[in-house]
Amino acid sequence: MKKILFLLLLIPTLAFPQSEDEVMIKSIFDKALSEGQSHEMLRFLTKEIGARLSGSPEAAAAVEWSRQTMTELKFDEVILQEVMVPHWVRGKREVARISQSSKWGSVDLNVRALGNSVGTGPEGVSAKIIEVQSLSELETLGKAQLEGKIVFFNRPMDPTLINTFSAYGGAVDQRGSGASEAAKYGAIGVIVRSMASNIDDFPHTGSLRYQADQPKIPAVAISTSDAEFLSKVRKGDPEMTVYFETHCMQYDDVLSYNVVGELKGTSKNSYIVVGGHLDSWDLGEGAHDDGAGCVQAIEAVRILKELGYQPKNNLRAVMFMNEENGLKGGRRYAELALKNKEKHIVAIESDRGGFVPRGFSLSMTEKQKGKIEKWQPLLLKYGIGDLSQAGGGADIGPLAEQGVPLMGFLPDSQRYFNYHHTDADVFEAVDKRELELGAATMAVMIYLIDKYGL
Repeated sequence: MKKILFLLLLIPTLAFPQSEDEVMIKSIFDKALSEGQSHEMLRFLTKEIGARLSGSPEAAAAVEWSRQTMTELKFDEVILQEVMVPHWVRGKREVARISQSSKWGSVDLNVRALGNSVGTGPEGVSAKIIEVQSLSELETLGKAQLEGKIVFFNRPMDPTLINTFSAYGGAVDQRGSGASEAAKYGAIGVIVRSMASNIDDFPHTGSLRYQADQPKIPAVAISTSDAEFLSKVRKGDPEMTVYFETHCMQYDDVLSYNVVGELKGTSKNSYIVVGGHLDSWDLGEGAHDDGAGCVQAIEAVRILKELGYQPKNNLRAVMFMNEENGLKGGRRYAELALKNKEKHIVAIESDRGGFVPRGFSLSMTEKQKGKIEKWQPLLLKYGIGDLSQAGGGADIGPLAEQGVPLMGFLPDSQRYFNYHHTDADVFEAVDKRELELGAATMAVMIYLIDKYGL
């Protein structure tokens, strides 16, 4: 009887043996969650080095940290790729206030200069404001109503969109192009509602792009809370004015580096790349954007190495420099890949924060997508199933011109724009377990693609 009972208990094991892939995937997650190093790497990067704007001493320190870290982890090779990057400096703390309001008098406003903006200098700018919701409104208003004014772009991210990155994409044109578009009609400054999902007190910086044929006028982001207040005050007092003062400066480009850590495969010249951007804005500590992506990339390759996995392709963890205000690192990496005739099997980017993993965006052929979709049953037990979105990432984007399939790591996006480009993007905002799950998810995808190809 005992022998029969034992055989009955054994039937599920005999009928449904774990595949080699299931065993490997479980080993990857076990390693990340029990012996993970990503959280401590992120702590050092954010707390000991801090914010890492391109061209800054902190960015240089992050390059050296990346080189040392991957060397100490005994990656087979660590390469520094030279790249010239912009050197924009925020300068003294911004000042902004409502002034000459018949009802409110003078009220301070919470603003930060947009990246790449010119500064006002100590004299600041002061003028009546014209509130608009879109770039197209500027043409309707024309020079007669905009000349000598400060344009206030107050279009919020669409709160009804579940995908917060779609909401961001629907609002960010006013930040990127608003200053030059307003300058066409004689505006002297721009205030842009922060790209934030919620109403809060954190201004969100981010890049603007000046058009070469238009005057460069200063631009600031205002917190969503103060954007609501400013709009309310203006409606009640259209004659009120706003003053703001910024001290940013754009200096000559400086030398920096992408940092590439490599685990050699059996193939000489084929590569799988996983990466994040090492630079960050100068607010906060660049924890979610994109310290998390950097340490996850390093950790994904480290885990495979620690498990004794011998890859077919060379595996690269790439710390790209200058995603935030220039994309020079991503372009340089693609330039060198073409020059060196490197064959890239796939490029994977993590630049959406260190939140719980949901899946990957895919920018590749339908046949390649179909192959990845066949792996969904292996991933679903870990909560990773979303392969429905298109896209890859800003830094790996230039590789698309060489026909490289692109993937973007997709964590849950609901909280990302609470932190993006703000003082709130600090180490404490990143959950250790969620960060480790993300690193494991990326390691699993590397493993599957390396083993089966695309």
